[in-house]
Amino acid sequence: MLLLGAAYGILEEGLMVKSFFDPNWMDLGILGSFGRWMNVNWVWAEMLIIYHAVFSITIPVVLVELVYPERKNERWVSSRLFKALISVLIAVTAFGFYFLTEYRPPLPQYAMAIVAMSLFTYVAYKLPAGKTNDSIKRMGKARNLFIIFCLGSFAFSLLFYSGPYVINSPPVIMLLGAVLILGATKYLVRFDWTFPQTALNRLAVVGGSLSFMILLAFLMEFKGIVGMSVVSIASIVALLLLKRRMKAHY
Repeated sequence: MLLLGAAYGILEEGLMVKSFFDPNWMDLGILGSFGRWMNVNWVWAEMLIIYHAVFSITIPVVLVELVYPERKNERWVSSRLFKALISVLIAVTAFGFYFLTEYRPPLPQYAMAIVAMSLFTYVAYKLPAGKTNDSIKRMGKARNLFIIFCLGSFAFSLLFYSGPYVINSPPVIMLLGAVLILGATKYLVRFDWTFPQTALNRLAVVGGSLSFMILLAFLMEFKGIVGMSVVSIASIVALLLLKRRMKAHY
């Protein structure tokens, strides 16, 4: 799921809006110059690949599976509809490429983004669904997972948003980012995630990971973006209600 999310991150940010390459993309800030080499915003690209892999794809899928556990292993769309949705995705990507900005990336860099996206998708397809060996550990308390991934969420955000102002080395920032995501993944795959016994543990990982985003939405209210505190409160309430529901069922 993380690999497919990474592929999606490249599709959206690299192929469609081209923020991986455009030095004047509206959201870049210091990352428009910090870590830019050979017409690629490398630090920004790594951050967005991790962000989309975790927050745009994996977490929503996990939440939907927790809300609808009885349909967790079902296919939700037919082959025909799936192909139609892929066609829509391609059309939207092409529209964004041509009309969102006038910037056009260099062809070699753009081609490498396509190759990277394809590799992530291929490896995700080839990887086994899960482990079956005896080295898998039993799951610990959900509270501990929440704290660990709460700290991880804050570390990720501080690294990429504040790190460039403190650590004057793009390779170091990127290395730390890779260590953070790979370390979190390695930590998670050690455990037995048999469902439904681990439903609350899954929610704890999701809730901890979303903690910084929920706090950030509160802070955005003070910057004049009206309504974001409502989003934060609604998110907290929804997560608590889901936790209550799962406690009643499992």
